[in-house]
Amino acid sequence: MYEAGLKKRAISSFLRTLAASALAFLAPLAVARANSCADIEDGGARYTMCDFDARNSDIRLFLRDEKGDAYADFSRLASALADKGETLVFAMNAGMYAEDRAPVGLYVENGRTLNAANTHAGPGNFHMKPNGVFWIDGGRAGVTETARFLKSRQRAQFATQSGPMLVIGGRIHPRIHEDGMSQKFRNGVCVQDGHIVRFAISNQPVSFFEFARLFRDRLHCADALFLDGGSASGLYAPSLSRHDRFMPAMGPIVGVAEKSKR
Repeated sequence: MYEAGLKKRAISSFLRTLAASALAFLAPLAVARANSCADIEDGGARYTMCDFDARNSDIRLFLRDEKGDAYADFSRLASALADKGETLVFAMNAGMYAEDRAPVGLYVENGRTLNAANTHAGPGNFHMKPNGVFWIDGGRAGVTETARFLKSRQRAQFATQSGPMLVIGGRIHPRIHEDGMSQKFRNGVCVQDGHIVRFAISNQPVSFFEFARLFRDRLHCADALFLDGGSASGLYAPSLSRHDRFMPAMGPIVGVAEKSKR
């Protein structure tokens, strides 16, 4: 009886230790899943990346409030959502814009095309063909070259056009070269498996090639789109205590909202 009791206590102790180890192992995973944003390093440069599943995350594009005024910064957008009982959990500038905050290219919000696609030739990053469209439609999302997007007549609840494409079919844009000298803060987006949306922003000036390589080699994205750079590149990520404030004011903003907890 004594030996049997010792054996039972030993087994019980072992099971408790095993359970504690399992919880210790799973706890960091639970935290990682709850916090969709993380700081990473790649090629000696620092970035922040944020992942969202379009099937269970409310990913939207925002431009103007009900009065027609541009949100222009993350604070105004967060306040406007709070008034509607929602919490802004992530936001990033979502493409290039003119002085009046109007998008340079295609912009679709809540199924309405507010700005037509721009297929003209011109100077600057936007016109470095091919450029592309980041789109969301229910639980599906994608990054598609502009010409292909228009030809496919892809339906989208939200869409924003920017440029250039960083990665096309697993290859870096042919006009983005490894010896490029321009170093700027940059942000962009890609989509995996038709629903995993991956946003990234550099936390230091990087070249176009370094940024494109991040999406191709580190994030394993077949297609990725440059959203903007320089002083217009910003991030709102409360989970990382991050709220970028800068000038000039922004145009289109991509954000993720959740119902506020009562």
